[in-house]
Amino acid sequence: MMEFKQKIVNVAVQVLPMSKTHEMYDMVDAAIELIQKSGLKHKVTPFETVIEGAYGEVMELVEAVQQACYNNGAENLLCNLKIQSHQVEDVTIEDKVAKYE
Repeated sequence: MMEFKQKIVNVAVQVLPMSKTHEMYDMVDAAIELIQKSGLKHKVTPFETVIEGAYGEVMELVEAVQQACYNNGAENLLCNLKIQSHQVEDVTIEDKVAKYE
């Protein structure tokens, strides 16, 4: 059986950075840019970004996304995650949305 950290999962990440001196959307844009440059499959939606990849890789990216918000002016942030995994099979974005696109 494949180690869990290597299984393909979907993680929905929503960052809500807060700052008295920086615009929230500028910090969110920096986070999305990092996700886009990661090479991992992703889908940006109005409320969150869904990332597909090996569990370990995605969680490293989630940590980097939070750091990107801090690097771009966040004083604090909320980071909401939803994780879909499967014991045996990979989880893909297409499994959930292909019939709607």
